[in-house]
Amino acid sequence: MISKETLFVLSLFPYLGFLWFLTRSGKTPRLALIGFYGTLVFVAVTIPAAIYAKVAYNESLANVDWLHGSAELFLTVANILVVLGFREAVIKAKASSQNEGAEQECLVDGENSRG
Repeated sequence: MISKETLFVLSLFPYLGFLWFLTRSGKTPRLALIGFYGTLVFVAVTIPAAIYAKVAYNESLANVDWLHGSAELFLTVANILVVLGFREAVIKAKASSQNEGAEQECLVDGENSRG
């Protein structure tokens, strides 16, 4: 059976591919993309934190509250950035579609008034 550490390392490759495609598409909101990359920061912080928890406290990271909470802070910030990025994109898309609708109404009204 595969150990959880090996599975964790192997899971990075699909995520890196996901980031590569997101970045290359150019369609992902910038703030959301920063959030997705921030997840890598979470991983980079969690690994040494887990090692420190094991060496200093002889416990898993999940059992050292201050260390676990500090590491999870990076994931929380990354998730907030993703949400805010997509929220901004949705707001812009709604505003854009409303503006297009208003322009189409003006064109239709202009055609009707000509007669």
